[in-house]
Amino acid sequence: MSLDRSDVEKIAHLARLAVSESELEAVAGDLSNILNLVEQMSSADTVGVTPMAHPLHMAQRLREDQVTETDQREHFQSTAPATENGLYLVPRVIE
Repeated sequence: MSLDRSDVEKIAHLARLAVSESELEAVAGDLSNILNLVEQMSSADTVGVTPMAHPLHMAQRLREDQVTETDQREHFQSTAPATENGLYLVPRVIE
Protein backbone atom coordinates (compact mmCIF):
# COMPACT_ATOMS: atom_id res chain seq x y z
CA MET A 1 0.00 0.00 0.00
CA SER A 2 1.37 3.37 -0.96
CA LEU A 3 0.46 6.61 0.78
CA ASP A 4 0.72 10.03 -0.83
CA ARG A 5 1.11 13.49 0.68
CA SER A 6 -2.62 14.08 1.12
CA ASP A 7 -3.00 10.78 3.03
CA VAL A 8 -0.16 11.74 5.36
CA GLU A 9 -1.66 15.19 5.89
CA LYS A 10 -5.00 13.61 6.87
CA ILE A 11 -3.34 11.09 9.20
CA ALA A 12 -1.21 13.80 10.80
CA HIS A 13 -4.27 15.97 11.33
CA LEU A 14 -6.24 13.13 12.93
CA ALA A 15 -3.28 12.18 15.15
CA ARG A 16 -2.67 15.84 15.99
CA LEU A 17 0.93 15.62 14.75
CA ALA A 18 2.85 18.55 13.35
CA VAL A 19 4.44 17.35 10.11
CA SER A 20 6.18 20.03 8.09
CA GLU A 21 5.98 20.24 4.30
CA SER A 22 9.59 19.11 3.99
CA GLU A 23 8.90 15.98 6.06
CA LEU A 24 5.75 14.86 4.21
CA GLU A 25 7.50 12.79 1.53
CA ALA A 26 9.76 11.02 4.05
CA VAL A 27 6.86 10.28 6.41
CA ALA A 28 4.76 9.01 3.50
CA GLY A 29 7.57 6.64 2.53
CA ASP A 30 8.06 5.42 6.10
CA LEU A 31 4.34 4.82 6.63
CA SER A 32 4.07 3.03 3.28
CA ASN A 33 6.96 0.74 4.27
CA ILE A 34 5.27 -0.06 7.59
CA LEU A 35 1.96 -0.83 5.88
CA ASN A 36 3.76 -3.02 3.31
CA LEU A 37 5.39 -4.97 6.15
CA VAL A 38 2.03 -5.47 7.86
CA GLU A 39 0.53 -6.65 4.56
CA GLN A 40 3.42 -9.06 4.08
CA MET A 41 2.99 -10.44 7.61
CA SER A 42 -0.77 -10.80 7.10
CA SER A 43 -0.20 -12.95 4.02
CA ALA A 44 1.80 -15.56 6.00
CA ASP A 45 0.11 -18.96 6.22
CA THR A 46 -0.75 -19.58 9.88
CA VAL A 47 -3.10 -22.54 9.39
CA GLY A 48 -2.31 -25.19 11.99
CA VAL A 49 -0.22 -22.87 14.15
CA THR A 50 -1.33 -22.98 17.77
CA PRO A 51 -1.67 -19.51 19.26
CA MET A 52 0.61 -18.85 22.21
CA ALA A 53 -0.34 -16.72 25.17
CA HIS A 54 3.33 -16.39 26.11
CA PRO A 55 6.46 -17.63 24.35
CA LEU A 56 7.72 -19.34 27.52
CA HIS A 57 5.50 -21.72 29.45
CA MET A 58 6.91 -20.82 32.84
CA ALA A 59 5.43 -19.57 36.06
CA GLN A 60 6.67 -16.27 37.36
CA ARG A 61 8.63 -16.51 40.59
CA LEU A 62 7.12 -14.28 43.22
CA ARG A 63 8.62 -13.27 46.53
CA GLU A 64 6.74 -13.70 49.76
CA ASP A 65 5.05 -10.62 51.16
CA GLN A 66 6.89 -9.38 54.21
CA VAL A 67 6.22 -6.37 56.42
CA THR A 68 9.32 -4.18 56.32
CA GLU A 69 8.06 -1.03 58.04
CA THR A 70 6.21 -0.43 61.27
CA ASP A 71 2.91 1.42 61.54
CA GLN A 72 3.72 5.10 62.14
CA ARG A 73 0.35 6.63 61.29
CA GLU A 74 -0.02 8.40 64.64
CA HIS A 75 3.45 9.93 64.27
CA PHE A 76 2.79 11.16 60.72
CA GLN A 77 -0.67 12.49 61.52
CA SER A 78 0.62 14.38 64.54
CA THR A 79 2.32 16.85 62.18
CA ALA A 80 -0.68 17.22 59.85
CA PRO A 81 -2.76 20.41 60.10
CA ALA A 82 -6.07 18.51 60.45
CA THR A 83 -7.05 14.85 60.87
CA GLU A 84 -10.21 13.02 61.84
CA ASN A 85 -10.75 9.30 62.50
CA GLY A 86 -7.32 8.48 61.08
CA LEU A 87 -7.87 10.46 57.86
CA TYR A 88 -6.18 13.64 56.65
CA LEU A 89 -8.57 16.57 56.23
CA VAL A 90 -7.91 18.90 53.32
CA PRO A 91 -9.63 22.04 52.06
CA ARG A 92 -12.40 21.57 49.49
CA VAL A 93 -11.14 22.26 45.97
CA ILE A 94 -14.27 21.61 43.92
CA GLU A 95 -17.42 23.52 44.80
